Amino acid sequence: MSEGAYQRLWDSSHVTLQELLDQEQPLLEPVPPRERQSFQYRLSSIYLYYLGLMRRFDTLYDQMVQPQKRRLLRRLLDSVAGRVLELKDDLVRADLSEYHCLERVLQDLKLTPADLEVPIPKYFLLEQSTILKERGLMLAEILSRMEPVTSEGGFPEMHRTEAIILLQRAERARQGRLRATFMREIRKEEEQDRKIREDSWHRLNQDQAAITIQKVWKGCLQRRRTQQDRRTEMEFIGMLPSPPNQAGNVGVVYQAGFGEDVRRIRQIEKEEEFQLAMVKTHDSLRETEGPDMKEKLKEQIRQWFIECHALTGRFPDYPDESVGGSDLIFADKTPEQVKMELEAQIQASKKKDQERNKEKEKERNERKQKKGKKEKTRKGETDTMLKVWPSKFIPVINAGHEEYINLWRNQYESIYPKQNFDPEMLRMEKRKEVEQEIRIQVDELMRQELKTLRLAVDREEGRPLKQPKKKTGKKAGKKKKEKDLTPNRSVDSLFEELVVFGFLRNSETVALKDYIGDCLYLGSVLNLANKLPMPSLFDIRQNVALYGVLRLGSPDIHSMAPLIRSILLVGPSGMGKKMLVKAVCTETGANLFDLSPGNLQGKYPGKMGVQMIVHIVFKVARLLQPSVIWIGNAEKNFYKRVPKEEKEMDPKRIKKDLTKALRLLGPGDRVMLIGTTDQPHLAEMKGLCRTYERILYMPRPDYACRYVLWRQMIEAQGVQVTQNLDISALAKVSDGYTPGHILQAIHSVLTERRVLQLSKRPLVASEFLGHLAKLEPVYQEEEESLKDWYFKTPLGKRRLKLIKDQDAEEAKLAKEKKKRK
Repeated sequence: MSEGAYQRLWDSSHVTLQELLDQEQPLLEPVPPRERQSFQYRLSSIYLYYLGLMRRFDTLYDQMVQPQKRRLLRRLLDSVAGRVLELKDDLVRADLSEYHCLERVLQDLKLTPADLEVPIPKYFLLEQSTILKERGLMLAEILSRMEPVTSEGGFPEMHRTEAIILLQRAERARQGRLRATFMREIRKEEEQDRKIREDSWHRLNQDQAAITIQKVWKGCLQRRRTQQDRRTEMEFIGMLPSPPNQAGNVGVVYQAGFGEDVRRIRQIEKEEEFQLAMVKTHDSLRETEGPDMKEKLKEQIRQWFIECHALTGRFPDYPDESVGGSDLIFADKTPEQVKMELEAQIQASKKKDQERNKEKEKERNERKQKKGKKEKTRKGETDTMLKVWPSKFIPVINAGHEEYINLWRNQYESIYPKQNFDPEMLRMEKRKEVEQEIRIQVDELMRQELKTLRLAVDREEGRPLKQPKKKTGKKAGKKKKEKDLTPNRSVDSLFEELVVFGFLRNSETVALKDYIGDCLYLGSVLNLANKLPMPSLFDIRQNVALYGVLRLGSPDIHSMAPLIRSILLVGPSGMGKKMLVKAVCTETGANLFDLSPGNLQGKYPGKMGVQMIVHIVFKVARLLQPSVIWIGNAEKNFYKRVPKEEKEMDPKRIKKDLTKALRLLGPGDRVMLIGTTDQPHLAEMKGLCRTYERILYMPRPDYACRYVLWRQMIEAQGVQVTQNLDISALAKVSDGYTPGHILQAIHSVLTERRVLQLSKRPLVASEFLGHLAKLEPVYQEEEESLKDWYFKTPLGKRRLKLIKDQDAEEAKLAKEKKKRK
């Protein structure tokens, strides 16, 4: 795509953005519970539109070259991504569920399930590639030092004669097996010859034999032609996938990828030019226009002194730097207005104090007079109203949208053919910075001059300035500071210690898109029938992207988005919980810390040892963010009763320190705790739900997910799926099996030898059945126990209560209809 095409895409994106911004204000109005469905529909449609915008802005930021445009696009991309996270939070409160059925909205908006995919911005990894390389080299160096210690228990040495005897034995066995197969083939041929002689087939003459051969050959050719015609017809109407043109596809993909890489290289070159121009412009403005700015500011402030003295008979108080300094003076106001404002502020503060005292007295009287029942009913009504919380990202989006309209709308390739920066715009930005720097210097000088004027004219000593009090809430007090247990140690030494003890691991590279699954297409139908739809693997992947990847990938998004410190993945073994943890680390470039109970055994004993390891892990995680702290078998930290076999391990010893460390994480701390468990019923519900803010339930895959899993996992082994392989039958037969089971069966069937035989013997579904039968599936009882546990969580309870209330309302309506009849 050309620069003009990207500009047109940007223009169309802002048209959509303007429509969305117009819909934001009506969304803030509270809605009664009876209109829940329409409220969910509005939220869902806006959520889907913002997802599409985020996808477009990601493409534009990744491919546009002009540096000033890219800065605006970065702000827009981060703010739209943050708005997506806010809407997701609102959807959870409206649906009372972590998973949402958006099929009806997709159909109405004429979108596809692919539009539900949460786009992960490409800059997450591209902009920190150097940091990731340095970290990888550091890890490799530490692990290489550890190799001599860990490689002591190698293979036992063998004597030369013993090795020769072992090789001879293996070679004789191989030769014996080859001879046996050769003799078996000879015996088969002899048996076939004997049967032919015994049957005494009648001999045909030459013409009859030729006619017979022709019949067979022509029939074979015609069947091939018919089969080919049928296949092309089915491909044409879309009932069969067209054969991939690998050579053509590879060429097109390579060409597109090469073009994108070239644009990224140009981005780096233009950014370097822009950085140099910023420094030069700042210096030149400071030299040329700086002295004039300084003199003008001084003259204006002196004039303000004189006018205030003429009005009030004394010199004014100079505004403090925390309030804005001389910016407060030059806000297009006369000295009389400034004086009136100062007096109004004093009077307003006095009135506020009086009003507060009156309100307190009124509240005391009302509490005595009014009964508690009325208040409870009113509170209940307000609590049940459906609301959308005010957004922190909408002002940023509005500002970016206005900047685009004023500066960049319809700016095509003809204006900036080489995609260089705009020097006039750069001078305007830098002029503001230089003015601010000079203003601070002038403020210091003028405060001293004001003191000398007071002494000389009014013979008055300097009055102490009262600094404005900062308003702080009672409950939202100061953030507790953690006591540093390792003040004299460097980050590198702590990093090395964690690697040596196995708490910091080198995560495998796993893309989030490799977690295969299909969308749930009947969720809204099940909701209308008051049945609880179970989430698909696609829904799980989207939630991990929203809760984990987007928040950890950008500091700007994390600092303003709804704060989520921890996630718990609950599901049977083989569902890919560890894979999702590795995918979060891969997509964000995060460090992976392992605080699993099994990994803690025998390390850092005692109470002080536990405090120390938790402190070190969270300290290094904050300093080297983004970071993921993984706890496998998370239920063990919150056991109801510790089993006898695990008493020595003492899995609950980390519980208190872990919760304390989590509370200290705030906005901007890109550290996330991810727990995985397949036996949550063994843990205390309160402790587990307090520690993990979001609980994602992962049930067995449904038919659609299993179909996609079988197909894509077989194709990932380099095998093309043919008509001989009935994937639909495999998806039906594998009901109850997890993705891990399916992958295990595929690996056991598709060996190297079997892949080589595919040209002669195509793959058949029956080959997988024996290997599947050897594996233990997830039984219905286990899944039901996990469901029951999930609906005992706080969100699950609220969801069940909502369904019961809806059923009761429907029953009432049905009774009323019967009475009317």
